[in-house]
Amino acid sequence: MNDKTVVDANVIFSSLVSNSSKIWRGFSRQGVIFITPNFVIVELFKHFERIKKASQLPEDEILELLSKIVGKLKFYEEELISIGSWVEANRLCREVDEKDTPYLALALELNAKLWTNDKKLKEGLIKRGFNNFYEPFQ
Repeated sequence: MNDKTVVDANVIFSSLVSNSSKIWRGFSRQGVIFITPNFVIVELFKHFERIKKASQLPEDEILELLSKIVGKLKFYEEELISIGSWVEANRLCREVDEKDTPYLALALELNAKLWTNDKKLKEGLIKRGFNNFYEPFQ
């Protein structure tokens, strides 16, 4: 059985900044397909200098880690997500963090779990009735 999990950008940022073995264990679970919207590429480029500074790693090491992560992901075009999933994701995210709408829209579209390290987002979504999260550390 292949479980689909949408990976939020903050999981990728965390893995680049901390190189956490916990996150790598999460990525190594068998039977899980990790998916992210193409939008994540924009976020990575937008925050690359901040990631570089926080990680305190040379740029080539960060790029090597990023290459490993990208190898674990399947990318999904946002244009393929239905209007209904976008509307529902916006309703759920708008009072919490609208920047996470693409990730939630994709999770809704694919009936997939959402993997995020954003506690505020999780709590806000749970309050609004969304509770389909990937919990790799339990």
